[in-house]
Amino acid sequence: MGSYAGYLLETFVTLVVVCVLAFVVLYGARRFGIGRATGSIRLVGQLPLDARRAIYLVKIGEQVIVVGASEGGLTKLGEMPADAVPKDVEPKPLKFADVLGRVSGRVRGDKNA
Repeated sequence: MGSYAGYLLETFVTLVVVCVLAFVVLYGARRFGIGRATGSIRLVGQLPLDARRAIYLVKIGEQVIVVGASEGGLTKLGEMPADAVPKDVEPKPLKFADVLGRVSGRVRGDKNA
């Protein structure tokens, strides 16, 4: 095996080891709950305005804080009591099959399409 083939094999083995290590770290982080919200804070709603701007409703205890996010950072826009926020603010997340069916022109469960 020439030196070029040796370098290729070494690079491939290193790449595989790095990928396996990344998978183990990410799997372990998810299992231990690292990065998840804890305590009495949660995201109640969001409204993307454009690619870099959005408005978020963040519930902290019994208050909901309206936060604006842009490339300049986060800005508190206001606050309100948690019971003033409608309960239907959180829409159900779309499934990929539903989005794909909508894009292809079919309605899910429609046997004629």
